[in-house]
Amino acid sequence: MTEVLGAEPPEVLSWRKRAARIEKDVQEKMRRGEPVSKNVHILDLEQLTFGQRVSDKLADVAGSWRFIFAFGVVLGVWVLLNTVALIHHWDAYPYILLNLFLSMLAAIQAPVIMMSQNRQEDRDRIRAEHDYEVNLKAELEIQQLRNKLDGLREGQWHNLIAIQNQQIEMLQSQLTLLQSKEG
Repeated sequence: MTEVLGAEPPEVLSWRKRAARIEKDVQEKMRRGEPVSKNVHILDLEQLTFGQRVSDKLADVAGSWRFIFAFGVVLGVWVLLNTVALIHHWDAYPYILLNLFLSMLAAIQAPVIMMSQNRQEDRDRIRAEHDYEVNLKAELEIQQLRNKLDGLREGQWHNLIAIQNQQIEMLQSQLTLLQSKEG
């Protein structure tokens, strides 16, 4: 093990630097009065390449019940037409050509669906970062509000003490007046 005890792995350091940069950006946006929240779905769609769009569409189609039912019907028709001797058997039992087509479909479909899953991971990462930014802004604003409330409370305490000192002085002056009238 090359890591020194207590030392952080490079991935953790990288994320800490990224979090520090995000915090700095959020503070800068707050200073300028800019909103931090944004529509992550639109941001993601703007960054899509042609290949990513195709893989997402294919995953949407191939991962639907409509595709499964349609594919089942096509397979059933293929088997029926090749089993019943109504027409020429272009793929007689054990349906080697059908197996070839199914294998090719699986060979193409699996990597495309995996690409789409990778895209989903990227979307989730963007969404998580955005949530972090929004939560950080909320935390910073709550801290600012707490500081303002503490300042107001401190000012109120000073005002209350000043008022109490005035009341004590007034009471002492009234007490002095009363004592001078009696004596």
